[in-house]
Amino acid sequence: MITIYLCILVFLLCLSIFDLFVGVSNDAVNFLQPAVGARVVKFRTILIIASFGVILGAIMSSGMMDVARHGIMMPNQFSFSDVMIIFLAVMVTDIMVLDAFNSFGLPTSTTVSIVFDLLGGTFALATIKMAHNSSLSYSILLNSSQALNVIIAIFVSVAIAFFFGIIVMWITRVFFTFSYRKYAKYFIAIFGGIAFTTLAYFIFLKGLGSSPYISDASRNYINVNANRLLIYTFIVSTIIMEIFYLLHINIFKFIILMGTFALAMAFAGNDLVNFIGVPLAGLSSFQDYMSHAHGLAPTAFMMNSLMTSAKTPPAYLLLAGIIMIIAIGTSKKAQKVIKTSVDLSRQDEGDEMFGSSKAARALVRFTQNTGNALTRILPNRFNNWINSRFNKNEVILADDKAAFDLVRASINLVLSAMLITIGTNHKLPLSTTYITFMVAMGSSLADRAWSRESAVFRVTGVLSVIGGWFMTAGIAFITCGLVCLIMYFGGFPIQLLFMGLIIFLLIRSNHKYTEKEKKQDEEDDSFRLMMRIRDPELVWDILKKHVSRTQSFENEFALKEYNQILNGLAEEDVKSLRHANKELKVEQNNLKKYRRQEMLGLKKSPLDIAVERNTWFHLGANANQQFLYSLKRMLDPIKEHVDNSFSPLPASYVQEFQPMKQRINNLMKNTEAEISTGSYENYREILAEADGCKDELSILRKKHLYRIQEGDNSQMQINLLYLNVLQESQEFLSVMRHQLRAAKKFMEN
Repeated sequence: MITIYLCILVFLLCLSIFDLFVGVSNDAVNFLQPAVGARVVKFRTILIIASFGVILGAIMSSGMMDVARHGIMMPNQFSFSDVMIIFLAVMVTDIMVLDAFNSFGLPTSTTVSIVFDLLGGTFALATIKMAHNSSLSYSILLNSSQALNVIIAIFVSVAIAFFFGIIVMWITRVFFTFSYRKYAKYFIAIFGGIAFTTLAYFIFLKGLGSSPYISDASRNYINVNANRLLIYTFIVSTIIMEIFYLLHINIFKFIILMGTFALAMAFAGNDLVNFIGVPLAGLSSFQDYMSHAHGLAPTAFMMNSLMTSAKTPPAYLLLAGIIMIIAIGTSKKAQKVIKTSVDLSRQDEGDEMFGSSKAARALVRFTQNTGNALTRILPNRFNNWINSRFNKNEVILADDKAAFDLVRASINLVLSAMLITIGTNHKLPLSTTYITFMVAMGSSLADRAWSRESAVFRVTGVLSVIGGWFMTAGIAFITCGLVCLIMYFGGFPIQLLFMGLIIFLLIRSNHKYTEKEKKQDEEDDSFRLMMRIRDPELVWDILKKHVSRTQSFENEFALKEYNQILNGLAEEDVKSLRHANKELKVEQNNLKKYRRQEMLGLKKSPLDIAVERNTWFHLGANANQQFLYSLKRMLDPIKEHVDNSFSPLPASYVQEFQPMKQRINNLMKNTEAEISTGSYENYREILAEADGCKDELSILRKKHLYRIQEGDNSQMQINLLYLNVLQESQEFLSVMRHQLRAAKKFMEN
């Protein structure tokens, strides 16, 4: 029996190491984004500073481990067997939920996931225990008050982060403007002093004040003299900041680097429980059972020991911190720091990752109406003065690749670190992902980074992220409850089966992520480079490559789908036709994204070239779209026909069309080769061959029309279907000609 629980424990500990790598790789962008987005120093320097913060935060995070031990459940009411089942179900569900969200590309949070996993698993077993013992209740089995505090803190923190992001950023921008160097001599020392004092208070005074690694005398001194220390810190730090300014040291860069350290420390202190809290609670439970069970069965030994605060050995915390640092430094996912929040909060225009939604449109319209009403009430002189403080044409960026300026980056870091540290000091696990995200969204809104043309898309993005968070909570709660019940009644064989499932999911997820990243890296990097560069000539060179790659891919994609549809008809393969239908829908959305990206690139290109090539750009983009429309018109009746098991396409028709299909394949491949290589030596020959092929299709279509007139009416359905194939194949070639012609004219030097 002990061997079974030892296997579960080893599995939990292995998952904790994996969670550290994956979780940190995914969440490191939270504290790296502002510094990297503002391009303050080299990426390596930022990593080194963040690493020190992670180590210190990990070592000081011991108190947060109590959330996994008794923050949700009342462990004295559960046996050793019960808590091990809950812990295993929590870790299994956590991996399953995160894998599912990543597969669908939906936003999620490790904090929300782990908290609601614990709540769902504990709720499920509590329900079973209540069914067997009527004297028990949820208030006895669940730590209701603490669980409610945790849940409320997570939810409320999002609104608080967004609100303070708006207020603090707006006030700061009014003082400094986008041309912050003009006004730095008046406000920079005070601003730096406030920033340093805020971080020092919440990290060093409050953090060290509750740390188990200092003496009681030191802790009491800090608690008693906190206000005096705060005043001294502000005075000294303000003087130091003024000296830095006189020495021509960029105070904003100093604040950003200090904020990176602070946010990395707050992240490690708050989020470490997400990755190792449950496995360490499992380890503590196993050690307690082995030491004090004295022959009691696992189902009879109650876990009173988990009611006490965690005494996590510093070596474990230090090891976890080292693993986190290795993950940050080596993971490609961690190094790709310009993610969703930077794209949604950037100062310049760019591709909008999200569409518009009804809720977003309503919010934007309400905000605009409110803003217009306030403008009418306030004096014109005041409105004009405020507008002059928000002149984005004066923005000072560290370099052309910066997403926003140093002022906004410093606010994002300092405010996020402060809010997370407040939660950590109160032993409330907050979602660092959504704290940093919502602060960034609030500051970008206050900074007028959301224009009327982009606001509805970015609000949709914010709502999508928050919606994903709510989905995580509900799905994690329900899934963990079900998994816990299955494990409870299924015993060790079912538990072993779930372990195998998780190993499979981890391998598959890693493989799918590698393939996805390989496909997206090049196009995403080129677009971001195009948006950051300010030289129109360089933008034009990148745009030509982007457009060429899009057209080449769409040509290749269209041919693949064309063959798949025709083969699905000939072989009556409804699965293949459904797959083609799904792929066409996905590509439809991709094309919208590519077109938006390329339009923004064209807007930043040299004016004379943009005007001259505009027609050919749109002709090529329309051709890409027409490929999909033609394929959809061909697919829909074919899919319905095959799905209904109607008469198959006669073999004579398949044989008759085969030469034309081969010629279309050759023409499409030759066109793709011309576009991808940029060499149009066979341009006229391909167009002539396409015209000839269209003529032969016309002859074949007339022949088939005579066949319909003279044939048996019972074959009318399949005859009309074949006629549609001939007509759309002809249209397919016309689209190919337009694409080739547009590509050549657009790329001409």
